[in-house]
Amino acid sequence: MTGEVVNVHATAVVLGTCGFLFVGPSGAGKTALALSCMTAAKNAGLFAALVSDDQVLICVRNGRIIARRPTSIRGLAEVRGTGIVEVETIGAAVLDCAILPVKPPFEPRMPPENETFSLPLGNFLPLRRLPLAEGLNSFEFLRLILPQNANFQGQ
Repeated sequence: MTGEVVNVHATAVVLGTCGFLFVGPSGAGKTALALSCMTAAKNAGLFAALVSDDQVLICVRNGRIIARRPTSIRGLAEVRGTGIVEVETIGAAVLDCAILPVKPPFEPRMPPENETFSLPLGNFLPLRRLPLAEGLNSFEFLRLILPQNANFQGQ
């Protein structure tokens, strides 16, 4: 168990019972993809909530990677080109996977096997690349690429 907390530039959400950390550079589409997946999850009858947008406080407790939000941005997300919006939120979540938005052209065509996202605390999360393009239902792609035992297949 470590008491260290680091601030990561990312967006954290819970979809169903899984915690996701959307990662990538500024402008990559992290928030748009996370909010789109949240909406689709809710429409599929799953629980979905934002933990934090833009700043995610990461710590490790009992071997699990935990995401929290700074109090100052509770329930807020920045929709690029639109502004700040209020979103259903929860205070913290265990993270299961990192998601990297990828835009066409999809290069590399095939991602590296067993790709991971390294966290500043020395831990890592499995990384999945998720297409972000107009007309694509990224949530359905997410459901397809996650392991069957992810407890995320819906009701």
